Amino acid sequence: MKSMLVTGANGFIGRALCEEEIRQGYSVHALVRSSEKYVVDGCKMTNVANLTRTTDYTEMLVGVNIVIHLAARVHIMNDDASNPSAEFYEANTAITLNLARQAAFSGVKRFVFLSSIKVNGESTSSELRFTPDDDFIPTDPYALSKYKAEQGLLAIAKETGLEVVIIRPPLVYGPGVKANFSSMMKWIYRGVPLPLGAVQNQRSFVALDNLVSFIIHCVEHPKAANEVFLISDNEDVSTTELLQKVAIAFEKRPLLIPIPVRIMRILANLVGKDGVAKRLFSSLQVDSSKARNLLDWKPTITMDEQLIKTADAYINEKTL
Repeated sequence: MKSMLVTGANGFIGRALCEEEIRQGYSVHALVRSSEKYVVDGCKMTNVANLTRTTDYTEMLVGVNIVIHLAARVHIMNDDASNPSAEFYEANTAITLNLARQAAFSGVKRFVFLSSIKVNGESTSSELRFTPDDDFIPTDPYALSKYKAEQGLLAIAKETGLEVVIIRPPLVYGPGVKANFSSMMKWIYRGVPLPLGAVQNQRSFVALDNLVSFIIHCVEHPKAANEVFLISDNEDVSTTELLQKVAIAFEKRPLLIPIPVRIMRILANLVGKDGVAKRLFSSLQVDSSKARNLLDWKPTITMDEQLIKTADAYINEKTL
């Protein structure tokens, strides 16, 4: 039986991943910041309140074959930290590389790192998709910290023989999703009219079930070693189409007003919401063919199916 150490195990992705790993018969050691928020039957659990670049993982890595590193300081809109770049580097680069070096020293075979599509950039043109081999160095502090972690991991792999797998997902959605996706669901569920009925962009997403499936696939597949993958549902949609699908999942009629995007951009600029406008109106498409062709992986769930599960979980939470 393979033994895994999963960091960030009490997060949105981590909980779903650990539950599926246990279901498939893996031995899972969950590294969490607060044990009070984490209950997955069958997991060994270690509570580490604050990971740093000097955290000692020696005891946690005993007998571990695979490390799946999900813990991170996530991208924050309107970040009020005094030095965001330094804090992102500490959380997403220094801590990652410290764990990887100790994993290599402890005899861990493979290190799976959850990066971000932001390493590729913020948007794509109508004729191009992001690929794993894009030559781009990000300037955003969050994306740059992920990029530096990737480069450091590949260097450690070359130096030590540790097998590294890097996964850059776009926006992940599924039961328990938070932040902007949760807000969007709230608007649709409450029947709030939205001026987003004429958006013709194209964006890639990845269902939580599909991401979990792919991470586990990367644990097992020999050809995943020392590779970078972009992953998606392979069902790109516009913002308007996504809202329509969410409404269908809720069995509601979407109230989408077809206001021209150019007008919406002007209004967003006037109220200082350029970042929100970019996510709503720009395209961001990824080429996930490498994941499908090299590893023979296929999505395990459709977007519509995952949205129904997400909507059901949202309704259940509201009725508790």
